[in-house]
Formats: sequence, structure tokens, C-alpha cells
Amino acid sequence: MSDEASDWSAGAWLNPPERAEPVDGGLLVEPRGGSDFWRRTSYGFVHDDGSALLAPFPVDSAVEVSFRLDYAAQFDQAGVFVRVDERRWTKAGVEVSDGAPQVGAVVTDEFSDWSVAPVPDWTGRDVTVRVSRAGDALTVRARVDEEPWRLVRVAPLDPAADASAGPYCCSPSRSGLVVRFTGWRRGPADAALHQET
Repeated sequence: MSDEASDWSAGAWLNPPERAEPVDGGLLVEPRGGSDFWRRTSYGFVHDDGSALLAPFPVDSAVEVSFRLDYAAQFDQAGVFVRVDERRWTKAGVEVSDGAPQVGAVVTDEFSDWSVAPVPDWTGRDVTVRVSRAGDALTVRARVDEEPWRLVRVAPLDPAADASAGPYCCSPSRSGLVVRFTGWRRGPADAALHQET
């Protein structure tokens, strides 16, 4: 894919983190302790204070974010955040839950949902999350290192919606999480939902 690498300064912070430090072409980000994105479902609360570095995300484009999976505390998370407004957004990446890293997504339209799958063998490796926007859909894929892409989620998104997207991280249960983002790329949307084999 001929994606263009994004300059870390090309985005604007939604909820600036405690610190964001460029290092070796990547970015170290420490979100605020207790931060998260969630709306109402099951837990009853609304959190809209995670840190996300966002740039415009038009129809027929894709965004990829890479990071090192070297965190292990409950609900630590990193990946790609797609935002229309505080009531409509999607986050996709790897979140630690019940003692294991889980690849998954939360899709929110007034209420949040959550889907996960355990990926314990991804620990200590480079994860890439790709979100492609085409027509009325977001297609979320993820992989570790150079392994094949895994389809994570297909979610609706109004093609008329003005959206932004980029890397995000949260640490709902503690302070001190530092995520090492190693890449942020933007380019054309995937040509098809189902990849040819």
C-alpha cells in the first residue's frame, strides 16, 4: 500500500496527554491516569477524556497506526480512534482485559458496544491497526509484525459525516502508562471488504 507517513505534528490532540515525546521517528505518549472513551452501556458512565491525535479522515481513505504492545495493566489500550463527535466514534486496537491483551473495537452511536478476541502471543511485538473508510462503512483490520491482516470489525459510518482519525491511548485504571507509537500512515481505502487469497 502506498500510504504516506504522517508527521506527528499533522494532527491535533483531543484531550492532550500528560506528555508526548518524539523518539526515533515515533512518539512516546503518556495518557492521563483514569482516562477512557466509553458511553453508558453496562457501566452507566460516560468517559470522553482519552488522548487521541486526530487528522481529517475523508471517505475513500484509510489510516494505519503501529505501536509496541508492551503494556499489561487492566484496560491499558492503544490503537486508532475515529471521531465524528462525542456521541459517535469508534476505537480499535489492543486493550488488556482480564489479564490478557485483546484485539477489538468499540463502536459508539449514543451507546458503546465492545468486541474482543485474545491475542496473548502479540505481547512484546509491533501491532498495526488499519481502519479503512469506504461508502457507509469502516473496516477495521489488525496484525502483528508482518503476519497476515485479521478482520476485526465492520461498522457503519454515515458517508456524509465529517470525521477525523489517528492514534489514541487510554489508561482507565492507573497512571504511568507510556505507549510507544512507531508509525502513523494515511492512504487510500481498501479496494474490497474481503481480501483475495
